Amino acid sequence: MTMVALKAETRDHHPEWSNVYSRIEILLTTHDAGGLTDLDMALAQFIDAAAQTLQAG
Repeated sequence: MTMVALKAETRDHHPEWSNVYSRIEILLTTHDAGGLTDLDMALAQFIDAAAQTLQAG
């Protein structure tokens, strides 16, 4: 979560998320745009890469 929070902050993006036990759910959407944007997609790619790194470790 910390990695994603720091990346989101540098991009001025504010995803909605929930952290319960070992499960994290992240909602990426840009309400002003009415859906997904390139910024959402870029953050999703970062999240996927971060998750892969943590799973490999």
